[in-house]
Amino acid sequence: MDERKLKKANEELVALRKPIHNVNIRHKESLSALEKIAVRVTDYVGSMGFFLIIFFWTILWLGWNTLAPTDSRFDPFPAFVLWLFISNMIQIFLMPLIMIGQNLQGRHAEKRAELDFDVNVRAEKEIEIILMHLEHQNELILKILENIEKGKAV
Repeated sequence: MDERKLKKANEELVALRKPIHNVNIRHKESLSALEKIAVRVTDYVGSMGFFLIIFFWTILWLGWNTLAPTDSRFDPFPAFVLWLFISNMIQIFLMPLIMIGQNLQGRHAEKRAELDFDVNVRAEKEIEIILMHLEHQNELILKILENIEKGKAV
């Protein structure tokens, strides 16, 4: 193995090295204020806590309007019109926000995947250089052993 070839490969590897950066921090810094709000809403609405709040509120609403004294019911059975209207409005307003947040999270995942690919390519090149060095060292060791054996034979 030629030492010049190894040196050149090593220099090429050093030239390809880029500074390592945290893609998560860069992604957060690139978001506008509205995009940050969309991501927060998506994270909150997609949580079990939000689901439980809506679930228990619905149970409370339906329970009150079904089981409470007749004069106290503000949306009596079977109508529940106000709750249906409110829940539909929540869905209509949250759906676009959730989709925006998912799109932003998808872009972030894509950036992470690109960075992972870049790291893997660099690691492969470094491994190739290391293997070349090991092969070169192997050749040198074999030459040394041959010289030692020749010295013993003489």
